[in-house]
Amino acid sequence: MTQRLFFDCDTGIDDSVALLYLLARTDVDIVGIASTAGNVPVDVVAANNLAWLSLCERGEIPVHRGPDGPLVAPLMTTEDTHGPLGVGYAELPTSDLVVADTDAPDAWLDAAQAHDGELVGLVTGPLTSLATAIRRDPSLPRRLRRLVIMGGAFHVHGNTTPVAEWNIAVDPEAAAEVFAAFGVDGAPAPIVCPLDLTETVALLPDHLVRLAAAAGSSPVEYLDPTDEPGIRSVADNPIVRHLVDAMRFYLEFHDAHDEGYLAHLHDPFAAMVALDPAIADTLPAQVGVELTGALTRGMTVADERGMWGGTPNARIATATDVDAVFDHLIETIASLARQIGGSA
Repeated sequence: MTQRLFFDCDTGIDDSVALLYLLARTDVDIVGIASTAGNVPVDVVAANNLAWLSLCERGEIPVHRGPDGPLVAPLMTTEDTHGPLGVGYAELPTSDLVVADTDAPDAWLDAAQAHDGELVGLVTGPLTSLATAIRRDPSLPRRLRRLVIMGGAFHVHGNTTPVAEWNIAVDPEAAAEVFAAFGVDGAPAPIVCPLDLTETVALLPDHLVRLAAAAGSSPVEYLDPTDEPGIRSVADNPIVRHLVDAMRFYLEFHDAHDEGYLAHLHDPFAAMVALDPAIADTLPAQVGVELTGALTRGMTVADERGMWGGTPNARIATATDVDAVFDHLIETIASLARQIGGSA
């Protein structure tokens, strides 16, 4: 059965991998893409989304521009993690596609109205566009079939502050408003994919070797931490070549921060959960977001024991079969790469 999905992202290296995964799934109808400021400014996010769609020959999918920045705070971006244009060392071809006239919040509302009760929402960036949509129409949450959010850190350190994960830290007010709007009055409780789990979905150079081989790309390149930084891929398959260039930057970033020569694939995992929630064990909890703490702003707090006296407004993903995740991710994206490589 085809699933209709609205993708809200701040593309982003791992958002790029998530987008390619979704484009490769023949059983998914991506009804729209919201470009939300986060990893890079909103216009760069939109340009990246348009470029990937052009490369994958999917220009029929509308790309919508989100707000310039968070609801309250100034925008912070993270080019040191994702590269000056958000895609590492990759140089994506300039797209002839253009951003849709409808802004991202209204696109959320239009998609939910058009596919009432069927739409799967996936957010892998800050929650600014979704929160703005809910402000415009508070009935939006009740129209969704499912919402999956990549964000938060509950029993591990944050990756932006000691306690806050990036997507939440960029716009804590938006996150707080979204969590308050779901899990009540018939709105589904979102599945939250936090750092606790997504940091276990760690891509290694061997995974890229497997992807290139499965795609029939040549030469099959092995990325090594002793390589000179910034070496460019010469793979003949365009999807593989751009992914290798993006992932090399991401691997180098993690290695430079003493995490090893690996790359956390937060967003592709969330995309997989959006389409098949059964791949993750979940725990019901009432989730809140700290907005005022001098040291803890952006911290996600989960009441897993009912101590606040409220009802759960989220399901926190806690475990998955990481090997199976990579097996599926590699073969799915390789299928898209084979298709695009054959037509390039």
